[in-house]
Amino acid sequence: MDTGQVSKASAGGTCPEGDKQCLQREKAAVRIQAWWRGGRVRQTLLQAALRAWAIQCWWRSAQAKTLEQRRRLALRLYTCQEWAVVKVQAQVRMWQARRRFLQARQAACTIQSHWRWHTSQTRGLLQGCYEVKASHLELDIEILMA
Repeated sequence: MDTGQVSKASAGGTCPEGDKQCLQREKAAVRIQAWWRGGRVRQTLLQAALRAWAIQCWWRSAQAKTLEQRRRLALRLYTCQEWAVVKVQAQVRMWQARRRFLQARQAACTIQSHWRWHTSQTRGLLQGCYEVKASHLELDIEILMA
C-alpha cells in the first residue's frame, strides 16, 4: 500500500479528520506491515526456492543413479558378448590347431608305415658274391641292416 491508499483508507478509518499525528502513526503502521509482509513473502519464496532446489538435487541424483545403472548394465552386456566372442574364437582356433595336428600325425604315421615297410623289405638281405676255388671258399658278403 502506498500513502495515497492510506489516506483514502483513513478517510473511513480510525483517525479523526485533521489529526496529523494519528495519520502519521497509521502510515508508519502500514509501512511496518508492508515491510513485515514483504519479508514474509521473501522468506516464503526463499523457502520455496530452497525446497525446489532440494527436489531438483534429489531428482538429478536419482537420474544419475539410473544412468549409472544403465551404463553398468550396458557394460556388463558388452562384456558378456565380448567374452562369448573370445570363447568362440578360442574354440575355432583350437579346432583348427587340432585339425592341423591330426593331419600332421596322419602324415607322420603314413611316412613311418612306408618307411617301416621299406626297411622290412630290405632288412637282412645278403648282397655279395662268392667263388669256389679248388682248395678254399672265398666269400665276399655284405649284410645290409637298416
